Amino acid sequence: MAHSKVLMVAEKPSIALSIATALSHGRMYTRRGSTEVHEFDGMFLGSPANFKVTSVIGHVFSVDFPAKYQDWTATDPTDLFQAPIVKTESNPKAHIPRHLSQEARGCSHLVLWLDCDREGENICFEVIECTEFVVHDTRRKVHRARFSSVTEKDILKAMDNLVAPNKDEALAVDARQEIDLKVGVAFTRFQTSYFQGKYGNLDARVISYGPCQTPTLGFCVQRYLQITTFKPEKFWIVRPYILQGGYDLQLDWERGKLFDSEVAAMFQKLVMDDGFVKVTDMSEKQESKTRPSGLNTVNLLKVASSALGLGPQMAMQIAERLYTQGFISYPRTESTSYPLSFDFKGALGPLVKDPTCGPYVQQLLNSGHLKARQGTDAGDHPPITPMRLATEDMLGGDAWKLYQYICQHFIGTVSADCKYARTMVDFSVGGESFHCVGLRVIVKGFTAVMPWLAVNEKSLPQFSKGDKIKISKVELYEGYTTAPDYLSESELISLMEKHGIGTDASISVHINNICERNYVQVQGGRRLVPTELGICLIRGYQCIDPDLCLPDIRSFIEHQITLVAKGQADHSRVVHHVLLQFKQKYGYFVKQIENMDALFEAQFSPLADSGRVLSRCGKCLRYMKYISTQPSRLFCGTCEEVYYVPQRGAVKLYKELECPLDNFQLLLFSMAGPEGKTFPFCPYCYNNPPFEGIDTLFSAVKTGNSTTPGKGAGMPCFLCPHPTCRHSLISQGVCACPECHGTLVLDPVSAPKWRLSCNLCNCLVSLPHGAHRISTTKDRCPECDSTIIEVDFNKKTSPLKDGNTLHAGCILCDELLHSLIEMKHGKSFFRHRGGRGRGRGGRGGHRGRGRRGKTEDPKMSFRDF
Repeated sequence: MAHSKVLMVAEKPSIALSIATALSHGRMYTRRGSTEVHEFDGMFLGSPANFKVTSVIGHVFSVDFPAKYQDWTATDPTDLFQAPIVKTESNPKAHIPRHLSQEARGCSHLVLWLDCDREGENICFEVIECTEFVVHDTRRKVHRARFSSVTEKDILKAMDNLVAPNKDEALAVDARQEIDLKVGVAFTRFQTSYFQGKYGNLDARVISYGPCQTPTLGFCVQRYLQITTFKPEKFWIVRPYILQGGYDLQLDWERGKLFDSEVAAMFQKLVMDDGFVKVTDMSEKQESKTRPSGLNTVNLLKVASSALGLGPQMAMQIAERLYTQGFISYPRTESTSYPLSFDFKGALGPLVKDPTCGPYVQQLLNSGHLKARQGTDAGDHPPITPMRLATEDMLGGDAWKLYQYICQHFIGTVSADCKYARTMVDFSVGGESFHCVGLRVIVKGFTAVMPWLAVNEKSLPQFSKGDKIKISKVELYEGYTTAPDYLSESELISLMEKHGIGTDASISVHINNICERNYVQVQGGRRLVPTELGICLIRGYQCIDPDLCLPDIRSFIEHQITLVAKGQADHSRVVHHVLLQFKQKYGYFVKQIENMDALFEAQFSPLADSGRVLSRCGKCLRYMKYISTQPSRLFCGTCEEVYYVPQRGAVKLYKELECPLDNFQLLLFSMAGPEGKTFPFCPYCYNNPPFEGIDTLFSAVKTGNSTTPGKGAGMPCFLCPHPTCRHSLISQGVCACPECHGTLVLDPVSAPKWRLSCNLCNCLVSLPHGAHRISTTKDRCPECDSTIIEVDFNKKTSPLKDGNTLHAGCILCDELLHSLIEMKHGKSFFRHRGGRGRGRGGRGGHRGRGRRGKTEDPKMSFRDF
């Protein structure tokens, strides 16, 4: 009987390895591919089978607008609400769709091992699409594995309980992606174009809006406004002190604070005139401090920020790494309750060997008390749980701190409650009531392993009812009410959870976004202080349409998306309804933008008053100003035009040369660092690509996504196909890049360390160092069609004989030049624009090279480098 072929796909290579290792018992063959493929034989559904286990790298596809909508100036943001969307490869260089398609050939079963949340379910259907399987097909069957950790036990259990993938949950993710893309990009493009065209010191690459991001910022600004409008009030408290049994006790006044100094002084006099306090009552009762319920994502992020000093984004990245390494269970969960069948004994077993908590864990196991406190069951994953023992040497630094807390929390959930006795003694003096409180721990319980939550004991001397004790002094304490502090990340996460802003998977992303956008700054104690830009934005939304920054509308969207996930609402109708609402809000926002603009005028400088004079405009021949704040740009005050320039580097005038197409002076961009690229560009061409098709091919290369500002493609000279300009790709391009679809271009100012750099990726090729001059020629190599370069060697170091210094040849075919070059990697200009942009640019670059695109020639493989 022929063996069936089973393809298994995980979300990450490390998880694929864990699955293959568990199912094959370590007896497998591994081969390279876009991601590794592990092969072995075994049994599947009771029959012999050949297994292949591979993975994707997160989402296979990303959602974006078609190329015709990428140009900011050619597209009205209003049109984006009805625009079609396309799915493009998230990792173009990895070629995941092609990889999955190839591995699926001949397979009769597809088993999906993606993370068990909505995003994972969405990736399931991306994989199904790439492999051309069909759900419910009886010939080629699709199976879904549900698991919470990558331990062998959980993997084998999931394998025995395969289910069908959930299309409704996948559609819920599609709905959220489309809504967030269209709403966010429409508002972001309008805001960015409007304000960056007027003000020079905004210091923000984009002025973004997001249905989750903006209410998150709103919470921070709301707290800021509470602080700035707060007026402190003076108050007074009467505090008598007594000496009893060797204790110096301060008694607490039942009235608390008084805001009238004369009345407070009157009460102080009454107490002083009496001189003795009388014990009126004594009571003692036993109380409990309840052990924690299971740890979910939100609580993990709050503790990581408030106690461990880790930002939410960093904490989530570390937790995911601990999960993929098998140290903890899946870290994205809303549940705080363990299922009744959970094996606490098995989970605690490895922790017995922990040098710190081990003895306590052994006591728990010996006691047999292994029942966790009941929490909330969200129906997704069990709470975050340690799966195997780790040491500080294995993890190191922040990962160890986070892992250690997860262990302590889990042990705390199955520990006893902390029990303590509270003693209250009531006093009377001068007709006023006072008291003091003592605390005594009876059973430490979970606080033995979570000492930061321990009850602070306070001892009291012996009292008897009716005792009269002399007052040693009576203090009239004077203080002021204080404003609340800025929101901490932990407090912000609590507010987001309460109001339904984001999910356990996205809360950390939204907080990170408002920090990266320069809307808030993280200061001491990981508190979030809004910037002037963040404050102006929220106050502007409040003036125009408060719904745009309030959590209510996002909560409504999340509710609708949850209905889609449960199969109770139609995906397309929900998307249409939400987008229609936001389109109406967008139209009103555009009409009322002057209200927000008035706030910006009070805080930011006009473009005309910003920057320094740099280069001449090709239209009016007047000098333009270079504005270095993010995003870097040029401003012509005469034409009132803004021209974006490459970001994250230095820009200077390039020998006062002019572009032959538009008469704008050329500029030279240099990335930071010794291996950074240097290239010339024309400000006008960079923003308005002059050749048909170039704006489409390279728009994503410049922007990286649909929200990054810019008028066109971002076409520097090394992408320009101008046939006669000596700075263009045609003149300076040498040969195909060995690592992508780009072209290796001569760096015009790299002397004396001459080099070629790829116009798309980070590949660098060192040419003979120390040469007086290296230049391209108009001649081509007859063997590989590469451009012939001419090298004028230094006379003292020339490798040529008979005193010659001048040599021309092909760097691939000429033996002398080929022996003098070296390939290496440096910083890529386009890498900063994101994976999607870089991929599109690569494909476009290949077409833009014309005759230099013969990558099939074996001489162009750089195999000897």
